[in-house]
Amino acid sequence: MTVLKTSLRNFFAHKGRMALSATAVLLSVAFVCGTLVFTDTMNTTFDKLFQATASDVTVSAKNASDTGETTSRTGMPPVVPASVLDEVRGAGGVKSAEGTVFSTSVTVVDADKDKLSPSSGAPTIVGSWNGNDARTMEISSGTAPKGPDQVMVDADTADKHHLKLGDEIGVITAVETHHARVSGIATFKVTNPGAAIFYLDTKTAQQTLVGRTGVYTNVNVTAAQGVTDDRLKQNVTAALGHGYKVQTAKEVAEANQKGVQSSLNVMKYAMLGFAGIAFLVGIFLIINTFSMLVAQRTREIGLMRAIGSSRKQINRSVLIEALLLGVIGSALGVGAGVGIAIGLMKLMGLMGMHLSTDDLTVAWTTPALGLLLGVVVTVLAAYLPARRAGKVSPMAALRDAGAPADARSGAVRAVIGLLLTGAGCYGLYVAATADKAKTGSGWLGLGVVLTLIGFVVIGPLLAAGLVRVLAAIILRVFGPVGRMAERNALRNPRRTGATGAALMIGLALVACLSVVGSSMVASATDQLDKTVGADFIIQDDNGKEINARAVHAIKGAPGLERVTEYKLLDATLTTPDGRVSEDETINAADPTYPKDLRTETVAGSLADAYKPDSMSVFEGFAKKHGIKLGSTVAVDFKDGRTARLTVRAITSDDTVIDKGAMYASIATAARYVPADRMPLDDLVFATAEDGQEAAAYKALKAALHDDFPQYTVRDQTDYKQELKDQIGQMLNLIYGLLALAIIVAVLGVVNTLALSVVERTREIGLMRAIGLSRRQLRRMIRLESVVIAVFGALLGLGLGMGWGATAQKLLALEGLKVLEIPWPTITGVFIGSAFVGLFAALVPAFRAGRMNVLKAIATD
Repeated sequence: MTVLKTSLRNFFAHKGRMALSATAVLLSVAFVCGTLVFTDTMNTTFDKLFQATASDVTVSAKNASDTGETTSRTGMPPVVPASVLDEVRGAGGVKSAEGTVFSTSVTVVDADKDKLSPSSGAPTIVGSWNGNDARTMEISSGTAPKGPDQVMVDADTADKHHLKLGDEIGVITAVETHHARVSGIATFKVTNPGAAIFYLDTKTAQQTLVGRTGVYTNVNVTAAQGVTDDRLKQNVTAALGHGYKVQTAKEVAEANQKGVQSSLNVMKYAMLGFAGIAFLVGIFLIINTFSMLVAQRTREIGLMRAIGSSRKQINRSVLIEALLLGVIGSALGVGAGVGIAIGLMKLMGLMGMHLSTDDLTVAWTTPALGLLLGVVVTVLAAYLPARRAGKVSPMAALRDAGAPADARSGAVRAVIGLLLTGAGCYGLYVAATADKAKTGSGWLGLGVVLTLIGFVVIGPLLAAGLVRVLAAIILRVFGPVGRMAERNALRNPRRTGATGAALMIGLALVACLSVVGSSMVASATDQLDKTVGADFIIQDDNGKEINARAVHAIKGAPGLERVTEYKLLDATLTTPDGRVSEDETINAADPTYPKDLRTETVAGSLADAYKPDSMSVFEGFAKKHGIKLGSTVAVDFKDGRTARLTVRAITSDDTVIDKGAMYASIATAARYVPADRMPLDDLVFATAEDGQEAAAYKALKAALHDDFPQYTVRDQTDYKQELKDQIGQMLNLIYGLLALAIIVAVLGVVNTLALSVVERTREIGLMRAIGLSRRQLRRMIRLESVVIAVFGALLGLGLGMGWGATAQKLLALEGLKVLEIPWPTITGVFIGSAFVGLFAALVPAFRAGRMNVLKAIATD
């Protein structure tokens, strides 16, 4: 009980000092809990949607996806004949059945040719209005479509794009562009995560999406009373045979949930990873806080030991304070996490993904995990200071001698740190010289972990040397005040090293990712310059295929020397060694493709691969299966017959664009794949006549703008910029997440300075008494903060650039051979770290300046 009272008294005696440490715990726990609540809420939203929209049993084509995604490379959904509907109605246990037509291979535009697509990445769906949709949507204005000139739109899309009754829209499909006017607006009864949905009448939907009537993409079946979904599935399967895909509502919902879950898990674990980094940074803050609090209470600890307190009791007292800190910080963090989740939901709403707080899901495991993580991390971080406090002998403490064996432990720490750093550097060296990226990536991960730990452990030794160098450059110009700031930073190298290490972690990751991102852009740009011979690349930015009507418009644009079509066909390959390779892709293109992409070969000529019944394979595949020029490969096209193609070329693996591609001509593929199953073009390449580049560029844009606004024309400059922007957006997102760790590190600097000011109260009073002005005192503290921040930045940037350069060596094995250091970013981060130091010193410097001189001198 005495230990508990002592711990409580000490905890509440240092409320302000504990607050910053608690804030670090709060932020880390909040990020973890916010991530879990947000992803759980999204799962709940999708679960409700899938359960509400799925019929008891769904019948679709055998080659339709399990998730009900109604798209294919032909641009038209897989369908079943209308006769299936009558057969299903005759099955036992069927209450009702209805045929529907849906597709996601569509683009919808308004009268101004602006796309009416979700900005969240959710699909645009066009289909027939049916009874199953009527269960989940309510017509809030107007009427359902009743003829070819009418279309109904969901209320969220109507609000976003300011659509109203009577407005004209165009539905662009692989078959045609269908124009209609808005006849009605339907509102979801469940939460719509962001899809844009348009409804036509059944006959118009069939003609627009598939090109013919008498077919359906799905048959929705409702069970009679007392008939289970599983029993209904058996009955329907018995009636139809096994030529169709028959799924229960549960199976459809689970397939959809699985697809969504995979995407959510990527985001979930990435965000949890950044929360883990914040926790790691927070550990340094907590260690520093308790180390300094223990140091400030050395005499108090000595008195407690002198009157009978054991080492265990002293140790326990400090750990109880840490437990209180962890519990309070974690509890607040759980509440803040729910707020973060709601904020993320609002942010997603601005991006077009509508999530309702009615679906807010806080599982009991979320606060439990948050509390557990926060408390365990805090107590573990405080263990070393607590153990150090327990080792203080009564007489040494009463003399303010501090903890014993500091010099010896410092030497041991330096040796361990050097060994870890050396081992990490060796790991990075092995990674940089590896022959295979897979082997090198393991060594890279090991090297990153060991060098990070090594730099953390060796931090005090680095601080003792590096701070002197920085002081000579930065601080000496400020005269005596600068020298005092230098001595303060060097007074406790362990503390300075730990404070700098907290900032080092975040900045090391920033530097590493900056180097990798810049190198990827530079390498890809270099590859484009060396290999792409076409002037223009036309594609759909949402990954959809280019329909034949758009290709015809492209070929009709003036000023073009050639146009190359490029398709992807799924196939199963049987190689000369007798092995079967499934899920392969044949890249079918026009014979002009070798001019558009200058691909290096290790055997044969790529132009020969476009001869009849010929193909190319890539180097790794050829070695694996013993393929040589003249070998025959059986290619079983998924949507066609089996071809026996002769290998006329083997392409090099030393490339980035189309790495691992196997080529054949479109003419060869057309011999074995029926025209109605032939995939649409994945890309189209175009090359202008000499001197007509600018005119051809404008002509291509004009040819597609009005009728096919979903396709983008890019020249090589555009393509490079797009690549740079995509990687830049990804890096900015990562930097934003890393900002959490940097904020925690800044709190560590603030806490270290604040506690340092308290620790030096008497010294500050004496300096003020002999003439140091308040302005000089504040400057001294600010300079100390700047040099600590710059010290951490140097370590982080140096370490991060080393990691990034090693990672680039592995990327070089995949064809990304250019190493580029983003010096503007590195310089900006370095300068920014100095401002971070200034910012962190504002409150401690202000409090030090306001200190009463006489009271400070009288402080014991």
